[in-house]
Amino acid sequence: MIKKQREAAVKPGIYEIAVSGLFTALIAVGAFIKISIPVQPFPMNFTLQFFFVLLAGLLLGGKQAFFCVLTYLAVGLAGVPVFAAGGGPAYLLRPTFGFLLGFAAAAWVTGTVYARFRVKGFKMRWLFTASLCGFAVMYLCGMFYFYFLSNYVIHMPVSAGVVFINCFLLTAAGDLFLCFLASMAAKRLGPAMSFMR
Repeated sequence: MIKKQREAAVKPGIYEIAVSGLFTALIAVGAFIKISIPVQPFPMNFTLQFFFVLLAGLLLGGKQAFFCVLTYLAVGLAGVPVFAAGGGPAYLLRPTFGFLLGFAAAAWVTGTVYARFRVKGFKMRWLFTASLCGFAVMYLCGMFYFYFLSNYVIHMPVSAGVVFINCFLLTAAGDLFLCFLASMAAKRLGPAMSFMR
């Protein structure tokens, strides 16, 4: 009896670690499924990372998804080439790094917003609403970091208009589609992963 109780107490922790590791790996793999957009002054990449970030938020909850992304960022900044253009601490000086930071914020916001609606079940409208909140936060972080770093840190001035075009207009449609895909996937997978909450 005591042995069974101990096993029951350990299993959720093991599942949580395993699933967190899986999503961290999926976010890393998503970096290599990309479309490069050769714009000036810095090329942009459209990747599948955002899909896995949203899915983590919707299925694991804000806190756990946030730590999945933080683990991914730590691995990349330590030098493992898991980012779309490599890795290492120098990546902090790439204007597009703000979108990676935005992934962490998006994971937390998506999971936290959806937690308020989850009592109503895995409904598509609530999943998509939470995904859109993550979308907004990710783009705000990415665009602000791009503008600030370019103009005040590396001194390669860009206008707000260039940031809006390069960092939003060129990739927003694709990421909105990923919001839809992530919501659809979460609707299918959510009931099977309810034990993670």
